[in-house]
Amino acid sequence: MFTSHNTWGRRHWLRMAGGLALAPALGRVFAQDRPIEWVVGYAAGGGSDAVARATAATLGKTLGQTLIINNKPGAATNIAAEYVARSRDAEHILLTADFATLAANPFLFAKLPYDPEKDFKPVGLLARFPLVAVINPQLPARTWSEFAAWARAQPNGVNYASAGIGSPHHLATELLKEKTGINFIHVPYKGAAPALQDLVAGNVSFMLVDTASGNPFVTAGRLRALGVASARRIASLPDAPTLQEQGVADYEAYAWQGLAVPAATSDATVQRLNQHLVQALQSDDVKTRFAALGVEGLPGTPQEMARYAAAERERWGRIIRANNIRID
Repeated sequence: MFTSHNTWGRRHWLRMAGGLALAPALGRVFAQDRPIEWVVGYAAGGGSDAVARATAATLGKTLGQTLIINNKPGAATNIAAEYVARSRDAEHILLTADFATLAANPFLFAKLPYDPEKDFKPVGLLARFPLVAVINPQLPARTWSEFAAWARAQPNGVNYASAGIGSPHHLATELLKEKTGINFIHVPYKGAAPALQDLVAGNVSFMLVDTASGNPFVTAGRLRALGVASARRIASLPDAPTLQEQGVADYEAYAWQGLAVPAATSDATVQRLNQHLVQALQSDDVKTRFAALGVEGLPGTPQEMARYAAAERERWGRIIRANNIRID
């Protein structure tokens, strides 16, 4: 019971939206016969979109409702977050609330169009994207130690790619720079795809990339994996040792996503959504799809998601302030 916003009958959608606008505000309560809009702050076809669609396909069945994916990319998820925070139908809208939305953006922007702590209620974590240290195979290094030695010998430092300023790829590399003392020089791109293309072409030397974006390049031999930023080795790249194993002490970083709803959503709806989200994340269909993407499902409670987001804000806020990283 899942469809894309792009394929949803436009006239039907507009008629439905018009009906909602005319409905009395106090009458907007949860109705199981109505579709639920799931807003994703990234373009269709990327890792975030794939996670949402894989989860929605199963979640819609267990809820007994249609889930409509609505991609609203731009402004580091701020467009999508504001759209959901201001929704007049809080009982029938979801947001992919991620690393950027809840942890990094409060420090990257002087002013946000939403409050990450007051405007949303957490439903539960969705998935964690392990980060992999990758290089162009033409570089004279096959292990992290060899690469670190080569990098320290470069008089002008080593260029590294990221999916954009303030992205997990960017901030995790700044933390790695802090841990290792390597002179990494940031080259931001508009997304992981163009960053990876330039890395393959040899225009930049290094990247910490999420598994959903980077694994196809590694398995095809177009990039070399030096290690993973996780605390343990990951199933999708079992032969890649962790950076901790290779001497980078206490280093761990992920991209991650959770599911959130507007603050006005009833607690009963949050509990119902969480129950079915956990069931979906534990289903064989979602586990299989996540494994193919190289991501890890994170079923849990709304309270666990709230604590996780708070800890991530504290952790990455320090890195952003220490390096004076700003988007506006």
